[in-house]
Amino acid sequence: MTGQLAGRVALITGAGAGIGAGIARRFADEGASVVVAEYDAEAGAGVAAEIGGLFVATDVTVREQVENAVAATISTYGSIDILVNNAWGGGTIGRVENKTDEELGHGVAMGYYGPFWAMRAAFGPMKQRGWGRVINLCSLNGVNAHIGSLEYNAAKEALRALTRTAAREWAPTGITVNAICPAAKSKAFLAVVAEHPEIGSMAEAANPMGRMGDPYDDIAPVAVFLAGEGSRYLTGNTLFVDGGSHINGVAWAPDLGP
Repeated sequence: MTGQLAGRVALITGAGAGIGAGIARRFADEGASVVVAEYDAEAGAGVAAEIGGLFVATDVTVREQVENAVAATISTYGSIDILVNNAWGGGTIGRVENKTDEELGHGVAMGYYGPFWAMRAAFGPMKQRGWGRVINLCSLNGVNAHIGSLEYNAAKEALRALTRTAAREWAPTGITVNAICPAAKSKAFLAVVAEHPEIGSMAEAANPMGRMGDPYDDIAPVAVFLAGEGSRYLTGNTLFVDGGSHINGVAWAPDLGP
């Protein structure tokens, strides 16, 4: 099979919908063998079947399940070359003072510990091969401090710190570690918009290009670049794949009440 990722093996968390599914489809189109690690079994198995990949039921808040996804990738395909940490689920829109310990704990477990466990498990095999690509999906929410999503913001900024630290420590091994901050119609974004329709219209109006990105056509091609040979001298970076949203900061603020 030909393509920019021909012969490579990729594990993608949260690949049952949204950005994760877009990246999974694009990676497969570029020749990669793809493992879909997904909490929603029906959605994950569907994407895996569509692209001829492997589905592994995975709750990224459970360390053993994350480590099992990495092990299943290696046992099925013989290696793990690319790790994309994308999974997110849950969370509510609300003010800082109204957030609970449980909400914060869930956010950190899913958005920080899950990627950390996956990276730790993948490091040894990648180092042994002298080649690896880690791509962490972070968020403008944390960079720009969008209101109402404290647990998400905090977890994603912690993940960016992990990205930079691992990039520095792993640079001599042939493993690159980078982050993407997307502005796209992700599963999480669509869920928020379903509950707060005004957020969708405000976000698109504030985007310099006037729209939220498409997971397959706008976000996934950048992930392909980070996963391939062309990015071999790029590590520890955050790429804002957002239609220019990061340039002017946050231009919208939904009403969260008193």
